[in-house]
Parts: sequence; C-alpha cells; structure tokens
Amino acid sequence: MSADLLIAGGRVFRGLAGGFAEAAAIKDGRILIIGDEAEVAEAAGPATRRIDLGGRVAMPALNEAHMHLLSYGLGLAQVNLRAEEVRTLDEVLRRLKTAASTTPKGQWILGRGYDHGELDIRRHPLAWEIDAAVPDHPVLIVRTCGHVAVANSAAMKLAGVGHNTPDPEGGAIERRDGRLTGLFQERAMRLLKDVIPPPSESQMVDAIEAAGRNLAAFGFASASDMNVGMTAGMAEIGAYRRAAAEGRLIQRMWQVLAGNPEGIAAEAWEAGLRPNIANGAAAEEMLAWGAVKTFADGSAGGLTAAFFDPYLESAGGGTGIFCFPDAAQHEMLARYHAQGWQLDIHAIGDAAIEQVLSGMEKADSAEHPIKGRRHRIEHCGFLTAGQRARMLRHGIIPVPQPSFLWEFGDLYVTNLGKARAEASYPMRTWLHEGHHPAASTDSPVCSVDPFPNLYTMVTRKTSKGTVLGAGETLTSQEAVHCYTWCGAYSQFAEDARGTLEPGMLADITVMSKDFFDAAPEEILSTEADLTFRSGRAIFDRHGEAAALAGAAD
Repeated sequence: MSADLLIAGGRVFRGLAGGFAEAAAIKDGRILIIGDEAEVAEAAGPATRRIDLGGRVAMPALNEAHMHLLSYGLGLAQVNLRAEEVRTLDEVLRRLKTAASTTPKGQWILGRGYDHGELDIRRHPLAWEIDAAVPDHPVLIVRTCGHVAVANSAAMKLAGVGHNTPDPEGGAIERRDGRLTGLFQERAMRLLKDVIPPPSESQMVDAIEAAGRNLAAFGFASASDMNVGMTAGMAEIGAYRRAAAEGRLIQRMWQVLAGNPEGIAAEAWEAGLRPNIANGAAAEEMLAWGAVKTFADGSAGGLTAAFFDPYLESAGGGTGIFCFPDAAQHEMLARYHAQGWQLDIHAIGDAAIEQVLSGMEKADSAEHPIKGRRHRIEHCGFLTAGQRARMLRHGIIPVPQPSFLWEFGDLYVTNLGKARAEASYPMRTWLHEGHHPAASTDSPVCSVDPFPNLYTMVTRKTSKGTVLGAGETLTSQEAVHCYTWCGAYSQFAEDARGTLEPGMLADITVMSKDFFDAAPEEILSTEADLTFRSGRAIFDRHGEAAALAGAAD
C-alpha cells in the first residue's frame, strides 16, 4: 500500500508524548507511518508525492478552540480599529468618517477592536465626538474585548435609548451628569445590536469561507464559533450548513450555541438540534454541534470581569458585573447539562468562576454526572488554587487565551495590580497539575495570529515586553501541545486529531522554520507555509502542494 504523500527533510513534531520524527507518510487523509526517514520511505510508491521540508518543521495543525469565526469573518468588512493600527482618537474618527463617505446616509457604520487603554486619550470615545465626525449615520464601535461598545446619538435614537432608559439586567449604560456618553457595557449592548440589520445568508457564507481561509493561512485546520446565533439568530445555523454543503467550510468547526436568554439554544432545541459528541463521533465531521455558552461576567480590561476583591481605585474600583444572578445562571447550566450539551461558559474573574463552577457542581447528579462531560470554563483567567482543584476533580477544562497577556497584560497591571496580573492564566500550573488548557485567542477579541500567542506562552511577555509570571512559562513543545492536542481534547476529538501518529487524521502544518529549539523571538517571525486538512492542502503559501498536484496530473 503506497503512500499518497511523504513529508521529510526536516523534523516532524508528533506531539508532546511522541516528540520528533524524521518523516511521515500519508494515505487516504490519515497518517500511514511516522518515524525514521528510511523507514517511512519504504511506504513510497511511483505515484507518491513528496514535500521536502528543507529544514523546516511539520507539526499537527493548530486548533482555534475559542474564537467567533462568523464574527471574525464579518468583521473583515468592518472598520478596523485595532491597536496595531489605531492609537489616537483622531485616527478612530478619521476611519469612521472615511467609511461614512462611501456609505449611504442612514446606514450603519460598524467598527471593531479599539482599545481605550492604548488610545492617546486613555478613555473610550464619546458619543458627541463620533457625532461630530459622522453626523448622518448610526455608528457602533465595539471594544476589542467585545464586552463594551460606544454608540453615537443616531444609533441610540434608533435603539430608543434615552437619558432615562434603565440599565438592563447584567448590563450598564453610562451617563455623565444625566447625559448619555454612548458607552454600553455587557448585556446593555443588545439594545443596539438588536436594531442593526442582520447580514444575509449569502453574506454569512462568504464571511465563513473568508474567515476559514484566513485561519488556514496561519496554520489552523480546526476552529470554533463560540456564540452561534448572536448576530443573526437561527439563520446562522442555516449559513453554516450551506457553507458545509457547498464545500466552503474550510475549518473543522466546533459549534457552541448562544445560551443566554437572548440566544438561540432554546429555539434550536425545539427545532430538533442535538449535540453530536457522543463517543467522539464529531471528531472527523466538518460541522459538529456540541456545546452551549452562557456568560457570567465581562472582561478584566473593560472593568466588567467579576472579582471578589475590587479593581484598583486608580482604575475606577468596583468588582465588575455579573451577567446573571446565581439562581438564573445555575438554572441555565442545569438545563443545558441535562439536555446533554457540553457547557462552555464565559467566566474571567474569580467571583464569576465561582458562580459557574458551583453551578456545574449543583448540576451533577446520578442521572447526569458531570464527570466525563468535559464542561469548559472559557477564559478562566483569574482563579484560586481551590477552584483549580475542584475543576480537576470534576474534569472541567480551562480554555484560556494567553494572547490576552500579550495584548492586555499591561492593562491588567493597571486595573488589578501586578500580583494579580502575574497570577493570571497560569498555563504551567494547569498543565503540570493535570489540566488540559486549550490555548486560543478569542478572535476577533485578539488577533487570530497564533505566533504572539505561542510566544507569550513561552516567555510570559506582553507586547510591551513586560514579563508577567515568569514561573508560568512553557516550553515550545508544551505550548504547541496546548494549541493542538488540548484543543482537540476539549472537543472530544483527541483520538482523531491533535497529534501525528499512525491512524490520526493528516491535519498538518508546515512552518516556515523549526522554532522549537530556537530563541523564543524566532516564533514571532515564523509563518505557516502549508496547511493540510485530511491530507489535502487548504493553504499553500509557495505553491508546493499545487506543483505536486500538477505533476501528478
């Protein structure tokens, strides 16, 4: 039985347990053999294609265990306000004004990704500042964390929000001297988002495909959508199914339904949608519906993550925002747990983590035990040793974003003090205690670029060079393990992907250099050259796989 493809000429990272091999052979979309080059070469036949690594490294394809793929794809057409490019209020307003110049009056202008901590004004833009730049369009700009947004007056008028509009449960509308500033936090943002026209199915399919191709260019073959239904309701399910049917779903998708009352989990259940995760059945599927998500709190950068101890007074004080009281949160967790869904629950601050963890524990029963269900606490950034022990005992998985430290770590110091910032996202502690932390980016909250994320896991450095918790660094092999196998484990897929062993799916990334034993800074200049999903190239930077296919034809 001859291999379809042989990869050699550099190292092949099998996974944390297997270490490195010299070569790998692929047959029918799976790893046929991996080991010494001479041994693997025996699997070659006349039609076997060959990829010469030329000193590069091949490794399991990355898994984006926590992102918002549809939002990321739609955001590609929105005004980019991310801190990599936008650091002044004037630039925010200039970009919004430029977008308005080509948009018919009265239509929405949407922006994403500003970080008030990185702006020259060190605060959020104000409604009247946006009004002056864009007087004839409703505008909504969302902070990078996704938990805070600013609207202009036209947007608030369309939403029916006035100076006497009460704060909704789990949200806040900022006022100064009785005047609306345009700042909306947490569930208050729904007041605005509910009046924005939803995208069409065709627009969503286009966005799903574009996002998937962008991820493939970074080395991903698996991804997730962590809040399906919050942009266009049940129509999002149809868009994903259409993308899959038309072959435009580039990533293997782990789908997480929006479970808050304004979400679609209840409606989807009534429509007959059920979790398809039993016995790892979803591991090889392109579209797996596996989990439900609710929110417990917000973000530490936006001062809305819920803590037992308050934020620093210099940052504004307070202990954050709970999206729901305990009783309501626990009722949702119990209901979705009993229905058979994995629980993927957003909680960042220790108080919010306690609300979620205690709710999961209350849902435990002889009929529906939580052990083995692999419930997840998303982000799980600031937790106690006791909470870690309880999570490990119940098999509850942390799904952190080390890139939060890269992008927001210095703001954590400002808001919470250095000691709490250094203790956040304890990757080494989790890994060595026996947890399986699935590293991810929460894109579009952070850039989907995996290399700053890997770099931060190895160095604990922020983008400004601040080291936060040097004792929590990982080796490059451990960091890749968290980005591959741990992600697969969190999706009941570790027997099919996440490592490169015989019989596993040939989801493989060829990196532009072998960074495993290099200086950590080499990670930041690494690129993905080739990405395979089931042995088929879904990204080919230099045309290597395309040339081989042409030769075979």
